[in-house]
Amino acid sequence: MHLGFTSMNTVDDLAPAVLARALEEAGFESLWYGEHSHIPISRKSPYPPGGEMPEPYKKIMDPYVSLTAAAAVTERLKLGTGIALLLERELFSQALTIVTLDRLSNGRLMIGCGVGWNEEGFENATRLPWKRRYLALEETVAAQRVLFDEAEPEFHGELIDFDPVWFEPKPLQAGGPPILFGAMGPLGRRHAARWADGWLPADVGMPDVEAGIRDFRQQVRHFGRDPDEVEITLVVMSPLTADLLKGYRDLGVHRCNIGVGGENWDKPEIVMPMIEEFSRLIPEL
Repeated sequence: MHLGFTSMNTVDDLAPAVLARALEEAGFESLWYGEHSHIPISRKSPYPPGGEMPEPYKKIMDPYVSLTAAAAVTERLKLGTGIALLLERELFSQALTIVTLDRLSNGRLMIGCGVGWNEEGFENATRLPWKRRYLALEETVAAQRVLFDEAEPEFHGELIDFDPVWFEPKPLQAGGPPILFGAMGPLGRRHAARWADGWLPADVGMPDVEAGIRDFRQQVRHFGRDPDEVEITLVVMSPLTADLLKGYRDLGVHRCNIGVGGENWDKPEIVMPMIEEFSRLIPEL
């Protein structure tokens, strides 16, 4: 099992180049940054974990720019968005950003994506219908794959539609970077099992992680796919221990992404000690 590191990526965090170097030197497999271009001041959408939304949400930097800085100072470290809000950016410019980063990183990019939790923020950014966001994301991913694959791509879906275009360059990774769908509920799990390259849930979002993994793998089989070829990346938000990570490894999780936790997002001074502590576990995972 691989060990990744996820960061809030605020202006107060360790700079991406500093964090990426430290992770690569410590033997971590990957670095993951999430995305919120803005947060509506007045919103009805509740913060998913409950309570007040943490202040660092207001200071998140752009994941693609930050990962480019990380790519420039590393050679092996994989780079992931965790998660990117693909529906809240214009399709073609976003696809070109992804291709550019994939090429500049020599094919080290992974795209973790989701439909988002903030309805008001979603509606500020796109005219796509919130109530059909799962279909919108499926079509957006499918359209991007066509752009990444075909010489004269075109796409005609219910919500995403364009006639033939020239779209160059193509990504270094054939078909584009792997797409991991970050969703924990039954509907999201079914979507991930049907069309994503991997599943990116958080452990606190599943009452029973083992049962959730078992159900996901069963659904992958139902859609005629090989469960061993659809990777599971688990965002670990439970209190971290060596036994917890080894337990997830034994459940068949391909990658665990750890971080400082929401209660410590504004404490960058604890990041380096955490990297040092958990790097010692990497040979056992």
